[in-house]
Amino acid sequence: MAVADVFDIEKKKVAQIDLNDTVFGAEVNDAVIYDVIKMQLASRRSGTASTKTRSDVRGGGKKPWRQKGTGRARAGTSRSPIWRSGGTVFGPHPRDYSYNIPKKVRRKAIICALSMKLKENKMVILKDFPMDKISTHIFKGVVDLFSFKKALFVIDENNEVLLKSSRNIKNVKMIRSEGINVYDILNHEHLILLEPSVKKIEGALLA
Repeated sequence: MAVADVFDIEKKKVAQIDLNDTVFGAEVNDAVIYDVIKMQLASRRSGTASTKTRSDVRGGGKKPWRQKGTGRARAGTSRSPIWRSGGTVFGPHPRDYSYNIPKKVRRKAIICALSMKLKENKMVILKDFPMDKISTHIFKGVVDLFSFKKALFVIDENNEVLLKSSRNIKNVKMIRSEGINVYDILNHEHLILLEPSVKKIEGALLA
């Protein structure tokens, strides 16, 4: 079982915590991570791109010229795709890009991402993050003390003070343990877990 140091917000080591090897010591599977991130990004696509076909473009009801005798090619409508201001052929239309992959695969990908962060020494566990009032300045001071460039904070419960203190800091995101996902973990250089959230994550992934 892996052991990790636990720090306070002054960057002082205050304790150690045992980490479940099944969650934080797994072998990294790049293919699984790729599949899940691809699914997440596809689900985030708005799918609102839309083009008009020849039947959707206004006008073009009149035949431009008679069928024969002009020396020009036949034309039935000025909204033909080969004409300027005509319709679009095979253009995009509103659609849903989202799809699902098995729950076990999604769970495995999160485990791989957590294990990767631990192996790369990019995961920090904080005892807690005590703040009595909303203060971006105080929160930013902690981020700078740990030299976090792009950080994902995972908290165990809803904390309005922390959420509002962190939301205006560039490259810092805060989520609850229930919302942990592969894309956010790997899209941030550092992963910061509040100690109570560790057991919640382990419990959810081992259930």
